[in-house]
Amino acid sequence: MRQSSSSTAPVAATAGYAERLGLPWWAWPVGLAVAGLLAAELWMGASGVRAWLPFVLLLPAAVATLWWLGRIRVTVQGGELRVDDARLPVRFVADAVPLDAAGRREVLGVGSDPLAFVVQRPWVGGAVQVVLDDPDDPTPFWVVSTRHPVELATALLAARDAG
Repeated sequence: MRQSSSSTAPVAATAGYAERLGLPWWAWPVGLAVAGLLAAELWMGASGVRAWLPFVLLLPAAVATLWWLGRIRVTVQGGELRVDDARLPVRFVADAVPLDAAGRREVLGVGSDPLAFVVQRPWVGGAVQVVLDDPDDPTPFWVVSTRHPVELATALLAARDAG
């Protein structure tokens, strides 16, 4: 099953799980408007290079920044949990706990551990806490943002049990 890169629905069945933690649609016009306002402030009616240079530099920089913020991919395939460029073999997964926004706040707040691996996006409400069972790794757990915490946790546990 294929999924377009703009979609946020998880891929199921044999592919495991795949999701891109893209920005919400409204972040794009807001980011571009902020860059446009900043460019206009730098322009301030000047002539010559100062008239167009802020727009030529700041608008593409805003697009690049917005793309970079939404580039993170979360996948479960090939016996691994992949979050951006981090990889975790599923054989080290002891448990996967789906978290809602309040649960994520708890795990990242008072229940936090400084050795935990965290990939958190504030515009994504849910998360999964992946508890590890690796005696050679001091990392107690991973916390990964996801829009579909139950599906990701299920895919992780199914991949672990299949391996």
